[in-house]
Amino acid sequence: MTLTIVSYGIARDILGGAEMSWQVEVSTIGDLKQALVVRYPDFKKLVKFSLAVDEAYQDDAFELKDGDEVVVIPPVSGG
Repeated sequence: MTLTIVSYGIARDILGGAEMSWQVEVSTIGDLKQALVVRYPDFKKLVKFSLAVDEAYQDDAFELKDGDEVVVIPPVSGG
């Protein structure tokens, strides 16, 4: 399937840009997280990162479909 990956902050740095189209064999958010770590090992350095589809955070069991836009949300520190 082909997904549009949008990223911010450190995730954008790891992926080398703010948006990319990626053809990848995954079916769930959990699969996509694993694929991101395999293709971009620097994701292992993040304590945690979340993924959102259709402007909503999704858990690892969420089923992806071809053409989804997935937003990578890195850990955020505030103050």
